[in-house]
Amino acid sequence: GIDIVVALDLSGSMAAEDFELKGGRVNRIQIAKHVLDQFVDKRTSDRVGLVAFAGRAYIAAPLTLDHDFLKTNLERLDLGSIEDGTAIGSALTAALNRLRDLKSKSKIVILMTDGQNNAGKVPPLTAAEAAQTLGVKVYTIGVGTRCMAPFPATDIFGRKRYENVQVDIDEKTLTEIATRTGGKYYRADSTDTLEKI
Repeated sequence: GIDIVVALDLSGSMAAEDFELKGGRVNRIQIAKHVLDQFVDKRTSDRVGLVAFAGRAYIAAPLTLDHDFLKTNLERLDLGSIEDGTAIGSALTAALNRLRDLKSKSKIVILMTDGQNNAGKVPPLTAAEAAQTLGVKVYTIGVGTRCMAPFPATDIFGRKRYENVQVDIDEKTLTEIATRTGGKYYRADSTDTLEKI
């Protein structure tokens, strides 16, 4: 089997509702969870682990073949649970630390983010170099529509309304991380594209 660590962005901007699911509007974290659920179901013989990150990264689930356990931990992830920010380098490093000593025939990191690195001590490309050295392929996924995204806010009467917020995915860095490690960068700007990816 393959060893796969998924690093999932939990920064505040993942609350933007630029995806649809079953005819309703959902935010980026909901769609990411939905698609990852399906992905895990298909990887029956692979060990999958989970790293969650915002301003810092932590292990949300160790590499495991117990996919029900993994999905329970994925379901538990919530926005606002880690201080805000996007520490892409730290997330990659945390994922690599899970894979480093394993004797697997293939090691993969899937990094899902909607932003650009602005936190953490490790520059993303330094982490990418480490991945390359360890023979880990990194597939990066930029989550979000192009240009503007509807972000939920509450007005003074407590009603939900939407504000348009600029989408700032650092596609250049995400592409470079993937290229250096023999992986690939994908842009997921709709539910359909994300499911295909």
